[in-house]
Formats: sequence, C-alpha cells, structure tokens
Amino acid sequence: MNQTNHEVKTFLDTVNSELDKFQKQIDYHSLERARDLILKAEKKYNRIHVTGIGKPGHVAGYIASLLSSTGTPAYTLHGTEAVHGSSGQVCPGDVVIAISNSGETLELKATVEALIKNGAIIVSVTGKKDSWLAKHSEVVLVAGVENEGDYLNKPPRASIIAEILILQSLSILLQDAKGITPLQYSKWHPGGAIGQSIKNGK
Repeated sequence: MNQTNHEVKTFLDTVNSELDKFQKQIDYHSLERARDLILKAEKKYNRIHVTGIGKPGHVAGYIASLLSSTGTPAYTLHGTEAVHGSSGQVCPGDVVIAISNSGETLELKATVEALIKNGAIIVSVTGKKDSWLAKHSEVVLVAGVENEGDYLNKPPRASIIAEILILQSLSILLQDAKGITPLQYSKWHPGGAIGQSIKNGK
C-alpha cells in the first residue's frame, strides 16, 4: 500500500469508527423534543432558521434547504450578520437551530445572545453537551466526535458529518410527522433528475 492509500484508508477508518460511536450515543428523546418544538412553533405561524459560524455555516445552508424541500420551510441565518441587523428576520417564538462543534465560538455567542433577547427559541447542535451553547438552548442535539480523522485533529471533518447526520435525522422525523407524500414533494422538486424521476413514477 502506497503512502496516499494509507493516509486515505486511515482517515476513512477513523471517521467510520467515530461515526459508529456517535450513532450509538444519539439521544432520540432530544430529537423528538426538537421535532415537537418546531411543530409547535409552526402551529403558531413562527418560522425556522438555521445558523452557524465557519464550516457549520455551510451545513446551515444545506439543512435549511433540506428542511424546506421536505415540508418544513426554513431560512439560513448568517452567523455574523445576525448581530449587524440580520437578526431582524427572527421574530419572537421563532426557532433557531444553531450549529457549533465547540459551542464556545465567540461570534456565535454574540448571535445567540441577541436572538434570545429577541425572543427566539434555540435548538443547538454541538459536540459538547456542557458547552456554553448547550446551556443556552431549549433543546441540545449532541453531535460530538473525539477525532476528526487526521493527524492535526483540528479541521472539521468527522464532526461536520455528525452534525449533518443528526439534522438529517431531525428532518426525517419532521417529514414523517407531516406525512409528506411523493406528490407534495414533487411540487417542491419540479425540475432536475429528482423531479423527472417522480414524474416517471420511479
């Protein structure tokens, strides 16, 4: 095995091991609480927002899009712009899903503090259940790993996958609670390969 193959295999083996441990520790009760909190907010005509700083900010964009496409309209809230006026998109009673592996990022702290003052309800996705973010959340979804998958153990790799998986799981619970049908889904996906597959009954 050459050096490149060895490095990639080591990375993939580490990530698989970390995700296996993560999945065994998922708190399903917290996922249900997050689902119910969102459903309750929607019944009051409140909205759902997703935010994060750095790489989790990109996760936020994907998750907002995924939720929107599966029956739960959601909006991306820029993590730093929120303290420069963008928090105005969040009304009292709205739910904000805040993503941060450490749960201690200064910029996100400022954002969450502003949102709470404005009456937002926080659902956190963090790698540490005792983090600052967790302590300032109504519901905590723990998505932690010990090793990111490389010798630096700093660039977010495994932790990003864990964050995505826990929020994809939440999207499944919401989709199921709403009984989203292929016909409803096709209304939000009229184009592309997905839309064509639905039209063709596949």
